[in-house]
Amino acid sequence: MIYKIETNTTKQTIENEIEEKAKALGFGVLNAYNFTKILESKGFPIEQEITVFELCNPQGAHDALTNIAEISVYLPCRLSVYEENGKTILATIGFEDILNAVKVDEDFKVFMSVLFENLQKLMLSWNK
Repeated sequence: MIYKIETNTTKQTIENEIEEKAKALGFGVLNAYNFTKILESKGFPIEQEITVFELCNPQGAHDALTNIAEISVYLPCRLSVYEENGKTILATIGFEDILNAVKVDEDFKVFMSVLFENLQKLMLSWNK
């Protein structure tokens, strides 16, 4: 399931602030992909500006990969930012669905839920 929120903050402002805000919540920005530019360079232009950021919480990644290797298909955490109907949208994959798809103990589920709460806090930080 996709978890998404909308904000009145501009996409450009989010792109300018994401590294600092992510760091304050234990995440680093590993990479950013401007799909509009990537697809245009391949001859498949799209009109909508879409940027996807790869975020990593090193302890979370370590614990996730130590507990269950196949969870690696969901890593790093991705945060999509785009505009739709005059609003900026932030979207990511819901952790609950990820954790329900694999067998892990309750302590690990709790730990990962806290990480997802921090990712949600990051997303919601532009709604203030």
